[in-house]
Parts: sequence; C-alpha cells; structure tokens
Amino acid sequence: MRDDSDDLLLSQLTHAGYCLRRAALVMNEQLWAESADTAKGRLEHDRVHNRRIERRGSNVKLYGYDVFSESMGLRGKCDCIEAEEDITGCRIPAVEFPVRLYPVEFKHGAIRNEEEYELQLCAQAMCLEEMYSTQIPEGAIFYTSSHRRVPVQLTESMRQKVRLLIQRLRHIYDDFELPTAEYGPKCRKCSLREKCLPKIRRSASEYCRQIETEAEGVPER
Repeated sequence: MRDDSDDLLLSQLTHAGYCLRRAALVMNEQLWAESADTAKGRLEHDRVHNRRIERRGSNVKLYGYDVFSESMGLRGKCDCIEAEEDITGCRIPAVEFPVRLYPVEFKHGAIRNEEEYELQLCAQAMCLEEMYSTQIPEGAIFYTSSHRRVPVQLTESMRQKVRLLIQRLRHIYDDFELPTAEYGPKCRKCSLREKCLPKIRRSASEYCRQIETEAEGVPER
C-alpha cells in the first residue's frame, strides 16, 4: 500500500502560489483564520467534494476525485473531472470505456486573474497524467458567482512553475522554515494577516516566543 503520510497537499500548493509565508503558517504552524470569503468558498467546496459520479451517455463527471503523484509527492482532490469517451483516451476505474480527461476547479467569487488557481489546476492534471498514463493539455476554472468557465492551457512553462513551487514548499516543510514576510496588496485580503503581521519585522527567536506563549495560553507581557 502506498504511504502518503509525507505527501504535500494540493491545497498547500495553492497557498504557496498565493504566498509562501502563508503556506508555511498553515502547513508548519497549523494556523488558520476564517473570513467571510474563505468560509463561503469552503462551504462551496465541501458541496463539490461530495464524491459522486454523474453520467449522461458517453459523458461522465466525477466529483471529489482523489488524485496523487508519487514522483511529486503530492495528493489531493479534484473538484470535478469531466471524462468524455475517446477511443484514443485512457482507462480509469470508474468508467468502462476509454476517456479524455478534463479537470475543472471550482472557485468562489467573480472571475479574476490569480495564478495560484491555475497552478493548482495544472498540478491536478499532472497527477492524473501520471496515474493514467495520459496527456491533459487543458482544464478549466469555474467561478461560481459569475457562473462562468475559464479554459486554462496547461503549458510546459506552467508545469515547470508547479515543479519549482513543489520543491520550494518541500524545503519549507522539511526544514520547518518560515519565509520572511513581503508586505503587498495581497496581504490586505489575506485572512491570516493578523497572525502573520507582515509589517512587523521580528527575529526568529521573537516569533518562536510568541508561538510558545500562544500555545500555553498565557498572555504576552
């Protein structure tokens, strides 16, 4: 049986695409803070991740589908995989005929240009390609508030960004590293802003003392 205990998660890759420090706080420090946007997005994803299969003739939709990559040490779920019958396609356990795979990632809100979503989608496709020995040149992001689907070309340059981001994230995980905060426009929208304190420069020892204090439940003096 495959041991996935040290795998990185697709959700961690998305955090890293947004901000490496945010990814480290979530992954290594187990910190999280909910905002109205993250809460609504989480509820929408919970509904999508109810694993089920919908069939309409030769078109099949698989929701909440588990994927992994041994070569990248990565695992997670695809919101939706559209599998359409194709004689040149691959074979997957849920379908009795060969199919062409098309991953679709669901995101809360209106259409926006945020690269971390595209990297997450690309990583999902790379997992599927490894699992089923196939090629997936395109996927899509569906924005729930706009009810619009945006196609994403899964180029080699995007795949290389995924590989490099996984390497960086693996280093942060293995070395328990906390990247330095780089304050910018993204910080104002981040639900972890009050825990990250990106405008305050502190030494590692000061940060560790704060974490220890919070863990003990003792107010700082």
